[in-house]
Amino acid sequence: MKSENKTGAVEFLLLGLSDDPELQPILFGLFLSMYLVTRLGNLLIILAICSNSHLRTPMYFFLSNLSFTDICFSTSTVPRMLVNIQRQSKTISYAGCLTQVCFVLVFAGLENFLLAAMTYDHYVAICHPLRYSVIMNTHLCILLILLSLTISIVDGLLHSLMVLGLSFCTELEVPHFFCELDQVIKLACSDTLLNNILVYVVTSMLGGVPLLGIIYSYIKIVSSILRMSSSGGKHKAFSTCGSHLSVVSLFYGTAFGVYISSAFTDSTRKTVIASLMYTVIPQMLNPFIYSLRNRDMKEALRKLIRSSPFL
Repeated sequence: MKSENKTGAVEFLLLGLSDDPELQPILFGLFLSMYLVTRLGNLLIILAICSNSHLRTPMYFFLSNLSFTDICFSTSTVPRMLVNIQRQSKTISYAGCLTQVCFVLVFAGLENFLLAAMTYDHYVAICHPLRYSVIMNTHLCILLILLSLTISIVDGLLHSLMVLGLSFCTELEVPHFFCELDQVIKLACSDTLLNNILVYVVTSMLGGVPLLGIIYSYIKIVSSILRMSSSGGKHKAFSTCGSHLSVVSLFYGTAFGVYISSAFTDSTRKTVIASLMYTVIPQMLNPFIYSLRNRDMKEALRKLIRSSPFL
């Protein structure tokens, strides 16, 4: 195929979920509904936490940041797909694709670190309750957020700059509804060895270390809960961790699904569905998981809805 220079006017084609014209209105309505539910649900979580003084604790501080990240994560992929369906066009510019790659990496990384920070908060609350207020102080919480954001931004920019150094060919087809880093690298005409090494090394470090921390923390948490003599204390502890554990399982489960589908299957449709589960579904379900299984959050949402003239 004809090779483009590194900064040439390349356009990518996002193949999406289906080429069937009859399915496009259905897909548009489905993804628009999912996107609006994601924005509304996470926005309600943020407003409920900000408006209720009883929820100004480290756990809900991290939860509000997670909700904001979920809004940004879904916004980095879904609106572009909706625009393409509406315009009946699958193209995305080189700059637009590179920008999308960067933002997806930033918000995926930030969500990863926030889940690890929330796990650490649960670990301290259950395993070291008497020292909780000393350990989980305001400075530490802000530091964890800033550190997570900084690492995620550096990761996104690093991969984007590495992709910027690649040469691409014409008529580039991305078998996804957004520009995924792995798929974009596969379309390059130039050598991608360094890019692939960077992807594996960074993913192993930034994904593996938080996951190991989460696993270790929950082993300690379960061990501490089982040593509790009070059945009421056990129930409260399990209830506190239940929502977060569900979100962690959903996030990492779908992430592993993307990896397995891309590594062990040649079906692009299965890979697209796995990516959909990773980038859209968890962000939509997180508000429901936290609100339905958390009594304080349900009460805060009721107060917010009663006090708001718009809800």
